[in-house]
Amino acid sequence: MSIRRDVLGLYRRVIGLSKSWTAKDPADTAQEQNYIRDEARKLFRKNKNEEREKEILDLIHEGEARIEMALHYRNPYPRPVNLPPKSYSKKEGKAGRAIEQKKKKSRPIYLKSIDDI
Repeated sequence: MSIRRDVLGLYRRVIGLSKSWTAKDPADTAQEQNYIRDEARKLFRKNKNEEREKEILDLIHEGEARIEMALHYRNPYPRPVNLPPKSYSKKEGKAGRAIEQKKKKSRPIYLKSIDDI
């Protein structure tokens, strides 16, 4: 039952954040508030049927990380990822797989939900 409480608490926190959000540029405040609310609704609906406890905890962790990043940088949009050097080379075989593993490991938790996009 505590996972359900954590999920609902996270949702309330995100919706509360969307209501109190002020953008760096005051003209963008309404747009960013709408983005936060719409993104939360979209992701919570997308994951509403998740039953695996580990996945749910990962999603909660990601949501909390995205909130902290948004508050820290005053930017609600996902930040780009800094990949390791030479990670975009198109190598075949074992070297290519190693590069793909490096890229996967370097992706921050707060970008997991946008992998499908």
